[in-house]
Amino acid sequence: MLIKTLSDVSAGKIYVEIERARLIKKLAKIKEEQGLIAEAAEIMQEVAVETFGAMAKTEKIAFILEQVRLCLDRQDYIRAQILSRKVSPRVFDVDPAKEKKKPKEGDNLVEEAPADIPSLLELKRIYYELMIRYYTHNNEYLEICRCYKSIYEIPSVRESTALWIPVLRKICWYLVLAPHDPMQSSLLNATLEDKNLSEIPNFRLLLKQLVTMEVIDWTSLWNMYKAEFENEKNLLGGSLGDKAAEDLRQRIIEHNILVVSKYYSRITLKRLAELLCLSIQEAEKHISEMVVSKALVSKIDRPVGVVSFQVAKDSNDILNSWATNLESLLDLVEKSCHQIHKETMVHKAVLKA
Repeated sequence: MLIKTLSDVSAGKIYVEIERARLIKKLAKIKEEQGLIAEAAEIMQEVAVETFGAMAKTEKIAFILEQVRLCLDRQDYIRAQILSRKVSPRVFDVDPAKEKKKPKEGDNLVEEAPADIPSLLELKRIYYELMIRYYTHNNEYLEICRCYKSIYEIPSVRESTALWIPVLRKICWYLVLAPHDPMQSSLLNATLEDKNLSEIPNFRLLLKQLVTMEVIDWTSLWNMYKAEFENEKNLLGGSLGDKAAEDLRQRIIEHNILVVSKYYSRITLKRLAELLCLSIQEAEKHISEMVVSKALVSKIDRPVGVVSFQVAKDSNDILNSWATNLESLLDLVEKSCHQIHKETMVHKAVLKA
């Protein structure tokens, strides 16, 4: 084949490295059309375009993203992650109009990208869609949510209601599915402030329930959102994953345990199980998992059947607390003395008059 021969001849020749990279890309496309995805991925991996100084930035990014896509297609997730790190997300925030400047004498001349190479914003969308595929493999819900958040911020997506509504729905679902941590909490509150959320009131209500410190009834919530949950497979990005329904129930249970820990310092396992609508064994299992993951501080006295949510204080904390209390008490005594003295002076003045 001519393309194969040309790529072999041009191997190692620095002055035709860009042309060779384009030939390799065409050869990989032919192999992919023949159904040889593994072979196409291996051919593409031979070329390290990030070292090509004369290649246009958009063409470099497009080439690396093609490498990532082929690795994902052959389910080589480790290599896909390594290749994806060659593209920094910050590169998509650069304004191309401001970046263009006249080359200085001695600088390498950068070639113009071919007409078929997408724009930087289009490459941003492709990059995050590929990262969603990678994170979906490991069920990393918070990272998937952050990818959708980046797609949501692309101007062309924000301009079209048909585009941003499915993306915003996905952001809401993955926020709910993500384990509770400071990053998830910050994204949740930021999303609730989005005015566009009023266009999908059901999802606003769902997020509102998660930030409200009240126990959520799983059965009624699932009955309310089951149709919306199953409808996601027909929208942008497809279904939420095989384990999504199970993980959603897990997150609601975790939310309820955190709510109970806010209002109770000690509670019996039986009563806790009633509040969570679980068996005693299930309630104990979920608390243990949260303690192991450091999402909760708790101790279970199994013989007595009592759960304690109190945090053990060390001697320094107790002394600091005592010192603070003593200081506030002395302030109150001093203010009271001033008030008594003031009243005495006023009373004496009235008597003299």
